[in-house]
Amino acid sequence: MFGKKDSIRAAAFVLIFGIAALLSMRVNFSQVLGAPNQQFTVFQFFGPIAGGFLGAGFGAVAVLGAQVLNMALFGSNIVLLDVLRLFTMVGAVVYFGMVAKNKFPAAIAGVCFVLFVIHPVGGQAWVYALYWLIPIGAAFFGNNLIARSLGATFTAHAIGGILWLYFPPTPIAATPGFWLALIPVVAFERLLFAGGIAASYIALNSALYRIEIARKALNIEPKYALLLK
Repeated sequence: MFGKKDSIRAAAFVLIFGIAALLSMRVNFSQVLGAPNQQFTVFQFFGPIAGGFLGAGFGAVAVLGAQVLNMALFGSNIVLLDVLRLFTMVGAVVYFGMVAKNKFPAAIAGVCFVLFVIHPVGGQAWVYALYWLIPIGAAFFGNNLIARSLGATFTAHAIGGILWLYFPPTPIAATPGFWLALIPVVAFERLLFAGGIAASYIALNSALYRIEIARKALNIEPKYALLLK
């Protein structure tokens, strides 16, 4: 449990993280295929690590809060899909923050897999959902940063995939061909995101490990802190 001072320090980290998240959400990385008004942002590269430093619960709250604030400040013509999409990153945070000690987060991707293959369109493109076996397999290597990062980004991908399948933003997203065409794109995109998650986690661990109050208030993993002399 945090003491009063540690709670204040953790709250300060949440504030700093929130500001960084807001800034990163304003920098687009790539277009979300099949949804002209949806973008992947730089936030995809470090959002999940909040679960590592704050734990799954507080990390999810921090990330959800930052996304809601971003939507409130900069959103326009908000639709249901925009709101539901907030939970893709929340799923990634929960996975990244919990999987080293608990395999439960892997069930998120498992549920998404089932929902995909039982759908009339998804059932015709079921091979696409094989990507979501990655978080399940990675859960057995939860102490490995690369496995955690891959599992986190593919958990977000699984949630997003189900949202796109059941609430298609454009007519083409409701066709099997759309999903099959995305398979090579997803591999490239998610490997980049996983690499960014791992790199940002190492960088922040390295920086925060040198700060005593951060070591007391946050979950910092010394093995991922590069102690440069």
